[in-house]
Amino acid sequence: MTYRFTTPMKASAATGRTAQVYRQMSDDFLGPLPTFQVLAAVPEVLAATWALMREALLAGDASRVERELVAAAVSRANRCRFCVDAHTMLLHALGEPKLAEVVVRDGTPPQPGHAALVGWAQASRNPRATGWTSPYRPEVTGTLLAFHFINRIVSALLDPDLLPGGLQRSPLVRSVGGWLSAKTVREPKEPGRSLALLDAGTTAAPGWAGDSPVGVAYAALTDAATRGGDLLGDVARQTVTATVRWEDGQFPARPADWAVDLVRDVPGADRVGTRIALLAAFAPSAISVGDVALWRLSHPGDVDLVRLVAYGAITATEHIAQALTSAHPLGDHHA
Repeated sequence: MTYRFTTPMKASAATGRTAQVYRQMSDDFLGPLPTFQVLAAVPEVLAATWALMREALLAGDASRVERELVAAAVSRANRCRFCVDAHTMLLHALGEPKLAEVVVRDGTPPQPGHAALVGWAQASRNPRATGWTSPYRPEVTGTLLAFHFINRIVSALLDPDLLPGGLQRSPLVRSVGGWLSAKTVREPKEPGRSLALLDAGTTAAPGWAGDSPVGVAYAALTDAATRGGDLLGDVARQTVTATVRWEDGQFPARPADWAVDLVRDVPGADRVGTRIALLAAFAPSAISVGDVALWRLSHPGDVDLVRLVAYGAITATEHIAQALTSAHPLGDHHA
């Protein structure tokens, strides 16, 4: 597993809030994985990303199988191979190998409820075009939004292979990995435990989350990640926001050329940052060594690159969240 552009410190060297997050990950998940370590340069984004994933995907009474299915399906819709591999392995850990292998092949699960979840998750990539909203519980909806954000972070900042040579795409390796992690994955997790890691929020919890801890975590992530937009000027931020709204999740055919065209009217000092933020929102794996090298001429450290990518990722995620117009889930017929 390698990082594309950053050099996070070893987990054993972490201090302060980062160390607290890593301890909780070791208790409740599979330890401080690269997905989260790549965010450690910005502890408030790290903590909020972990809190949202924990409260949505891991805690509470909703079906963990259904939530892992949503995580895998969203990851496929976003073309995040790393996350598809990880969450199909976790379906193996939950005792669902056949379902996991259907997801890997981009098939339709035989159980109607599972098929509906996959279709719903995939439609969220283009919420305006599909009239997307959510009839599901806050944990399920929160899982979907968490992975729209996480997929973009991972695709931008990590190489796609979990294991050397892509070994994680072997059914045998997925099966063994699932068996090794089954005990940790299946243990119940108490809701709300991660919220102590968060800053006091300025954004109210969204209506779709009701009084669930998922809403508090989502609001904290929105606050923390949106602050990365402070690295850009007003015209640049308006360009990112307007493009996310009007392009509605479309994958650009030639992302690098597409991004260059979009930033022509942005002030020169902001062009490379705007391009990186736009690619983070639409095609994060297309962020190039050249893009990052130009950005680092004025922002040499890892912190501002992570903040900028998080800003693009949360802008795309918020576009999806804004489609959730109902104050509460429309029903909880799915766990």
